[in-house]
Amino acid sequence: MLSPRMSDDEIAAASAELDGQPPEVVLRWAVERFQGKLLFSTAFGPEGCCILHMLADIGPGFHAINLETGYQFKETLELRERIKERYGIDVELVKPELSVAAYEEEHGGPLYNIRPDQCCFDRKVLPLRKAVVGYDAWISSIRRDQTKDRAVAKVVQWDAKFNLVKVNPLLSWTFKDVWSFVHKHKVPYNPLHDQGYPSIGCWPCTAPVEAGQDERAGRWVGSKKKECGLHVIEHQGGSGI
Repeated sequence: MLSPRMSDDEIAAASAELDGQPPEVVLRWAVERFQGKLLFSTAFGPEGCCILHMLADIGPGFHAINLETGYQFKETLELRERIKERYGIDVELVKPELSVAAYEEEHGGPLYNIRPDQCCFDRKVLPLRKAVVGYDAWISSIRRDQTKDRAVAKVVQWDAKFNLVKVNPLLSWTFKDVWSFVHKHKVPYNPLHDQGYPSIGCWPCTAPVEAGQDERAGRWVGSKKKECGLHVIEHQGGSGI
């Protein structure tokens, strides 16, 4: 049976009920509520790997994807294979319409240095918009303490950017919470995290950080940009987060 679309009141009630609950409770609710119409998009950060670990315990009822921009680190793609081996979850690689070579030829070279917002939009936002078609909800791995946009997110909310419900089970977790879970459960993670990369995106826009720096200080170094666009507020009230 298909899950009916949630009303605004139902979304608000679910968010209030689930706020402060363990991520496993939030994820189990989402799997049961959306009955196979649930998408999980992961960049294979430690948060996403924790969610994959939890979802593997909960069972089927979701589909996992990775937005393969063509600029991901090889270590990130290798982690996908380790996740598959550990959990039996074959994360689908969702790719942009144009390959990196075709995209850079069309624009006269890479855009990530001169127009990073456009690059992120073309190679992450647009592919996710296509990927969510046919789904009623998607799961993200964001935490409130990461950026100002994420700080105002809700556990369950309407995502106007992608036109479906968004579920944020790790919202109240901290960096320490994530790594405590990783070590306790021996969750596979990207080896670059042990080389000074607390936050990992595309290789041209990710650098190692110094001790004591913010965990996202290595993203888009030298600019004010700290988000790829998937979780940025587009509408008042946070509806576009």
